[in-house]
Amino acid sequence: MTNDRILVTGGTGTLGRRVVPPLRAAGRPVRVLSRCERAADADGVTYVRGDLLGDRAETDARLAEALVGVDTVLHLAGGPKGDDEATRRLVAAAVRAGVRHLVYISVIGADKVPLGYFRAKREAEQVVVRSGLPYTVLRAAQFHDLAFGVVSKMAKLPLLPAPGGVRWQPVDVGEVADRLVGAALDGPAGRLPDLAGPAVYELAELARGYLAARGRSRKQLPVRVPGRIGRAYRAGANLAPEGAAHGRRTWEEFLAERLAGGAAGGVGGVGAAGAGGAVGAGS
Repeated sequence: MTNDRILVTGGTGTLGRRVVPPLRAAGRPVRVLSRCERAADADGVTYVRGDLLGDRAETDARLAEALVGVDTVLHLAGGPKGDDEATRRLVAAAVRAGVRHLVYISVIGADKVPLGYFRAKREAEQVVVRSGLPYTVLRAAQFHDLAFGVVSKMAKLPLLPAPGGVRWQPVDVGEVADRLVGAALDGPAGRLPDLAGPAVYELAELARGYLAARGRSRKQLPVRVPGRIGRAYRAGANLAPEGAAHGRRTWEEFLAERLAGGAAGGVGGVGAAGAGGAVGAGS
């Protein structure tokens, strides 16, 4: 139905901001749940203030308000901690409200990388799958925006850390947004093919590219990531598996455009699958 209302959690974050306009362009009324205060509704988008990890009673009340008349939920809100609990609360409220489709953004390697962020994303996936709701789950690689934030901080150090075997396959946030919008409009599809960028880079290689684009250089400091985490990264557990889909926009294209725009600092919040450390970052 072209008039089905869609709720977007994290709709003011890096990913959410790219999802809302095309949903409106498709004629869908959109409601956004966000921790950010919004003065007024505009352009067919309404805002409900709510924190999925706040006081339980208040969260339940805000969710009940946000889900009135909603058929589809795009769950993009996330952060370094608590994605599993936030998803439990949202799913319980969505079941009570009779939601007909829940779309969830996860991270490649959720079941393979032994870090708390990845484990929480995996548990959140299972909450969605076990909910009884028709669902779509998309695992994505780290966004270019997140890679930019990490390497710009690395580049400020006197020596450039070079964690051996730590590779990323960053993907364009707009391409992830397009895939999610399509999923929301097409209906429940279960687990979609994972989505990663077109190329794999050593983390230090991403940082060197950033430095070169800014006309700078740093001596490298080789670092070995120990234990199970190091083994998982060296095995490529966070990289696109066989059968994954690949975006087209490269890190080099993103970097040239970002630096041409004068954005040489950090990166804003990642509404989908937020930040973490350079090794433990999400999508």
